[in-house]
Amino acid sequence: MRILILGGTTEASALARLLANDARFEATLSLAGRTERPAPQPLPTRIGGFGGIDGLVRHLRDEKIAAVVDATHPYADQMSKHAVAACDEAAVPLASLVRAPWTRQTGDEWHDAIDMAAAVEALGPEPRRVLLAIGRQELPLFAGAPQHRYLARVIDAPAGVALPPQLTLLQARGPFDLAAETDLLRDHRIDLVVSKNAGGDATYAKIAAARALGVTVVMIARPDKPAGHVTATPEEAVAWLDHVRRSLRGV
Repeated sequence: MRILILGGTTEASALARLLANDARFEATLSLAGRTERPAPQPLPTRIGGFGGIDGLVRHLRDEKIAAVVDATHPYADQMSKHAVAACDEAAVPLASLVRAPWTRQTGDEWHDAIDMAAAVEALGPEPRRVLLAIGRQELPLFAGAPQHRYLARVIDAPAGVALPPQLTLLQARGPFDLAAETDLLRDHRIDLVVSKNAGGDATYAKIAAARALGVTVVMIARPDKPAGHVTATPEEAVAWLDHVRRSLRGV
């Protein structure tokens, strides 16, 4: 059975490893192409968009895709909207691998922001030392608050955009451990951490480090993200795929 995985997350990579040697499925992993050098994957991988909903529908039909797993980032809401609409139009079953969000723990100092613009406002007028753990796409928004000193951790450096004047780029790829994150916040005298509520383990250490050091986290809420059949783990996604396979075979 031919499978399309919409990826870009640690869960997508874990699902790819599970399916790589599974004779029941012929899977392809699709990446949006926002990372210049994505980590190697054990499945055939396509890079780039589909050309909207219509393009995804054509791909599903041309490639005879029997099922789709949306394992995109919790903030990739547009791709998920397209997946739901395209799978509905093409009558292709869709599962969504949904990563649980982080929740407040005792000792956390969180300021909730509904979106990135609200996060910029939450920094306040007084100069602060801010860790931006949000990726590179929305860094230009913080140019509107130039009084702060920013440390932005990214996989790929942004290019061709206006950035805050007092910004230092740190290129690194997770996962990150607690000791290193604690040292990072302490060494750079970070006052505030700006983070998306990504969930999962790979980047949680910065939240635990902020808690330990009494650093406030500006936590950006997740967007509304439509979903198909919700699964919580790669293993659940494989079980769902096998259910679809058996149903198509009439077993």
